[in-house]
Amino acid sequence: VQLQASGGGLVQAGGCLRLSCAASGRTFSRNGMGWFRQVPGKEREIVAVISWSGGRTYYADSVKGRFTISRDNAKKMVYLQMNSLKPEDTAVYYCAAALRSPFSSVKGDYDLWGQGTQVTVSS
Repeated sequence: VQLQASGGGLVQAGGCLRLSCAASGRTFSRNGMGWFRQVPGKEREIVAVISWSGGRTYYADSVKGRFTISRDNAKKMVYLQMNSLKPEDTAVYYCAAALRSPFSSVKGDYDLWGQGTQVTVSS
């Protein structure tokens, strides 16, 4: 059972990236899923989360209107479309699953984590 994040890279400010998270080993179609990010010396923070059906989402204030989370349960994929990127978006991005909740905006409810993908936004 694992989550594999991909799609990170180096982009100029104002650019866009699409992160993907592939789930394997089991279905997560009844679980909340989320994207988090972390920079050195700081705590991992929530970026966006989505309910099991995709019908409910939550975004950190810092990314509202720029990032969009989505999921495709049939493909066992979760995505994060990041537009209008800023240098302060630079971080390692992780996808995670809330194995006991269909939706949660609480970081502590996420108990399965992927390995992370680096996003670097240059000014």
